[in-house]
Amino acid sequence: MSAGAAVEIPYRELTAQALRGVIEAFVLREGTDYGERECSLEEKVAQVRAQIERGAARILFDPETRTVTLEVVTG
Repeated sequence: MSAGAAVEIPYRELTAQALRGVIEAFVLREGTDYGERECSLEEKVAQVRAQIERGAARILFDPETRTVTLEVVTG
């Protein structure tokens, strides 16, 4: 994703279905690590949603590539 071109999408502006779709796409990507214990899809979705709601992660849209991703907020 192009760092300078990405636009943050406030999660509250997405429908519940769209938000869940973004989160599911993220958690289903290979390489996403949730620790030693295996979590169900529902647990993973709930964990990521909680991160988004508390501002620890944000949804980004890249208009050039027309892709959406989640980014951990640092600082």
